Amino acid sequence: MQTGVVIPMRTGSEPATARSALRARFWLSVWGLVWAVFGTVAFALAGRPGWAIACGVLWLVITVDMALILRHIRQGPHYQPGRGIPPYRPPDEHYPTRPHQRRPPP
Repeated sequence: MQTGVVIPMRTGSEPATARSALRARFWLSVWGLVWAVFGTVAFALAGRPGWAIACGVLWLVITVDMALILRHIRQGPHYQPGRGIPPYRPPDEHYPTRPHQRRPPP
């Protein structure tokens, strides 16, 4: 462990700078969907029903994930916060703070 390294406190801007790459997730889901369909068909034709069922379940999970990804893409920038959209209302200038209460000695 290094000494003298200062870890900055959270600034509250992290949600504004964190982005979900929805289009990348979509295309990775398409890639997974292709392989899941291929695996389901190939294992079914090869007479391996256990693996075919496993690929079919994966196919179902990928389809649900793709539907959610497309829903988030269609919902627009409100659900994909950008630099101009704060994740929450910033506090007022004169933000009331609680005074620190001291604990009684044990």
